[in-house]
Amino acid sequence: MSLRDPVEIQTRRLAAALAGSGLRIATAESCTGGQLAALFARDVELGPSLERGFIVYSIDAKCEMLGVSRDDAERCEAVNPDVARAMAQGALDRARADVAAAITGFCGPQEKDEEVGLVYVATADRDALRIEEHHFGDVGRETVLGLAAGVAVAMLADAAERLGQTRGA
Repeated sequence: MSLRDPVEIQTRRLAAALAGSGLRIATAESCTGGQLAALFARDVELGPSLERGFIVYSIDAKCEMLGVSRDDAERCEAVNPDVARAMAQGALDRARADVAAAITGFCGPQEKDEEVGLVYVATADRDALRIEEHHFGDVGRETVLGLAAGVAVAMLADAAERLGQTRGA
């Protein structure tokens, strides 16, 4: 990757925020199927900060592993802000992590009346919860997956920077 690549820029920003902080990260991924955790695993600077990752592709997995309510999970095929919030909070509660990121969305191809490219990304820590809704469009499954992981990395960098300032104060 080139440093001009937005994901690479955010990855370097996250690595800088995590360096020496002792912060641990958990991931909870549906549509990305572990792609976010893999970013950590393949990066020598990020790898030590990854505490664990949850791959919860099915509705049952979201409910059983992360405590997402069945009603929320069955609404919009588990692509809604309540599911993203519950996934992030569930990962944080079930991990020895300081920050958790969650991703749920429709990456394509279109089925029923899904909006291809609709993705919710959430981060949670002991003090804050943040959810973002993105409409990437029908730009191809692989592109949507990469964009979603990139958003999660940027949100994790924001959280790590904020927590690093809090710990340093």
